[in-house]
Amino acid sequence: MSLEVRAIDESEFPDWLRAIRTGFLRPPVVPDAEVADRLPHFDLSRVFGAFDRGRIVATFHSFDQQLSTVGGANLAADAVSGVTVAPTHRRRGLLSGMMKDDLAAAKERGDACATLIAAEYPIYGRFGFGPASWLTEWSVDVTRAGFDRRTPGPGAGDGGGRIDLTDGAGIREAGPALHRRLAAGRAGITARTPRSWDVGTGNSFHTRPWTEPFYALYRSESGEAEGYVAYTADDAWSDANQPVQTATVRDLVAVTPAAERALWRYMCSIDWITVVRSGHRAPDDLLPLLLPDPRAARVVTHSDMLWLRILDVPKVLEPRTYAAEGTLVLDVRDGAGLAAGRYRLDASPGGGSCVPTGAAPDLVLDVAELSRLALGDESAVRLAALGRIEEARAGAAERADLLLRSARRAWSMDIF
Repeated sequence: MSLEVRAIDESEFPDWLRAIRTGFLRPPVVPDAEVADRLPHFDLSRVFGAFDRGRIVATFHSFDQQLSTVGGANLAADAVSGVTVAPTHRRRGLLSGMMKDDLAAAKERGDACATLIAAEYPIYGRFGFGPASWLTEWSVDVTRAGFDRRTPGPGAGDGGGRIDLTDGAGIREAGPALHRRLAAGRAGITARTPRSWDVGTGNSFHTRPWTEPFYALYRSESGEAEGYVAYTADDAWSDANQPVQTATVRDLVAVTPAAERALWRYMCSIDWITVVRSGHRAPDDLLPLLLPDPRAARVVTHSDMLWLRILDVPKVLEPRTYAAEGTLVLDVRDGAGLAAGRYRLDASPGGGSCVPTGAAPDLVLDVAELSRLALGDESAVRLAALGRIEEARAGAAERADLLLRSARRAWSMDIF
């Protein structure tokens, strides 16, 4: 019997969730409470399953997303998630078929790009995706970091600001505006919905055991909220009956350097805490260099994070800003035909114009490589050295870096 790929209906949603759990090697048990909580937040017309004799053997869904780009504008994105194929049905083209249909539908809707978080690196390049942001996690040995715990207050030296403990409700009140301010100054941030704030602060159903974190809010001297941190701590003690506890950051948002410095100093000044795990941060985070001894921060994770797939080149390149004025002609190759063409980019710090052109190209590149460059994080010179893009005009890769790269690296905070 042939496989059937289609959108699911409401009665099939529990089986679809079980199939996802199977694909991600989690216990395939879905409580009724989880079904009831999650179902209202899915557009079932974008929730797909592959059926073999009534059993769901592959899953796929997408949803609308807003993605910040360089300069603070938002791109309309097709966020892809929940992608699984049962081990019994691999190499049958199920993912390829569902991805092809979803990207075509996103292009038809007018989305600028598609996004995803890749569980495995080698899968998505063939669909035109490229890693557009990376993450780093540090483990800080507080005992050697060099902060003087006798300093009167975690905000000392940061313009008179203060840090107050709060709760999940306080973060749900202050957090959304702070997150929007962060996105206005950093590419790669995906917008958070009211539900994501509920889930992130324990105010909703959780598929895994929930541990209530501690929350701390930073306010400037004028009383304006400028950042917060959510963190947990373990309960470890040495054989000498001394606390050797690790604090793990779940979420840290800071919209000013003073707030960022104060929140990290606070995390490294909590009594009993000897190690701070930073959580997923931008690779150019302030954390290591703000320590008196930066060697106290050890990298424990460095990996790709957000993958981007351009669907409409002008819609991605025109809204962002550029580091300098200049022109690039890009010959974009796209096997799926969604973004292929030759485009002239006229860039400036105030914005850009990107239009089809018949002019001779400066760079020839696949859409996946342009997707790597689009948020300002990757180097065209590096990609040219790797043979992934072609310089049709000498020096074009250096000119592309001068225009496209951003002062702060793209950062994607959330897995979806």
